[in-house]
Amino acid sequence: MEEIVDIFLKGAIIFSSVIIFICFIRAIIGPTVADRLIAVNMIGTQVIIIIAELAFLLNEAWLADVACVYAALSFIGVVVLTKIYIGIYRKKHGNIEKGGRIK
Repeated sequence: MEEIVDIFLKGAIIFSSVIIFICFIRAIIGPTVADRLIAVNMIGTQVIIIIAELAFLLNEAWLADVACVYAALSFIGVVVLTKIYIGIYRKKHGNIEKGGRIK
């Protein structure tokens, strides 16, 4: 039974790695900034999944802590990038009055 779990987890890590590669390609070619933001968020999520799988596979509890910290940093990074993107979008389309207020 333990061998089946090991094989499944190793396969899931390989599958997540392929998804990361595909998302990396999407982040490079775009075509829009929103596509790139979603791809970067997906890469972060897949890395967290891989770390959690490794924590279970290697029986190392500290890797779960690393996954939690990485999740928090990934979330903060995506929120900051989204705020920057929204600010650029509003400025580009004239949705901001003087003083930074939204029309």
